[in-house]
Amino acid sequence: MSVTVRVPAKVNVQLAVGAARPDGFHDLANVFLAVGLYDEVTVTPADELRVTCEGPDAAEVPLDRTNLAARAAIALAARRGIEPNVHIHIAKDIPVAGGMAGGSADGAGALLACDTLWGAGASRAELLALCAELGSDVPFSLVGEAALGVGRGEQLTALETGGTFHWVFAMAERGLSTPAVFREFDRLAEGREIPEPVASAELLEALAKGDAAALAAAVSNDLQPAALSLFPELADTLGTGRGAGALAALVSGSGPTTAFLARDAESAEKVAAALRASGTCRAVRMAEGPVAGARVV
Repeated sequence: MSVTVRVPAKVNVQLAVGAARPDGFHDLANVFLAVGLYDEVTVTPADELRVTCEGPDAAEVPLDRTNLAARAAIALAARRGIEPNVHIHIAKDIPVAGGMAGGSADGAGALLACDTLWGAGASRAELLALCAELGSDVPFSLVGEAALGVGRGEQLTALETGGTFHWVFAMAERGLSTPAVFREFDRLAEGREIPEPVASAELLEALAKGDAAALAAAVSNDLQPAALSLFPELADTLGTGRGAGALAALVSGSGPTTAFLARDAESAEKVAAALRASGTCRAVRMAEGPVAGARVV
């Protein structure tokens, strides 16, 4: 028997970042939207824990116990007093190190898949608590749709959405380390007073109404200056998308994937075509959101 879970990527339509805390983390107001790019995580009984991966950038995915999917299996097995003896296979379609929570998605997918395979019967609250232990973005990968994350981003409140939003994503030629981007954020912020992160009322209203133009006017990412400082070429990609008619252009999370909000599906096609022709990125994908979180398929 094997169990496969399909889990989506995310885009941050708002990422407000507070000052560094004593524990090294930052308080966030993180408005997540799940979008229709997916990894599939399959778990099968095995003699020992093993991880394999296929798909774009699979060679960059760690296959040892540092992989979030492996850590998820280990954490759930420890709670149940069993050995995490499963083969975890990841069919990857979410960009690796791209700011779209691909690793977090795999962690959430493996957790749900192992819970199903082992008949562990974990409650939703227990699964979310385990997700939060694994990483700040992992709980949202489990729940999907749209949510506001506070604290490190792991404390979620579901948000209302009034329609479908059309996105184009441009994958960069190389990755960016999330810790490195936060360190650069701290360096750029040195000597400045950083306000407490709060969700934008205008942005939440635009999501609830399904108003793409209003959402575009409200999107923001406090990590974008740091990402651009470390990867200046992203400015050319952002400019290309804006020039092709995107309503908004921003770095997704810690980057380096760039996200473009389009008015409709036809406009998204035009933005995607311009990005593909520009030579400023290695791949372009279109996706709609919101979509459901991790689901057994």
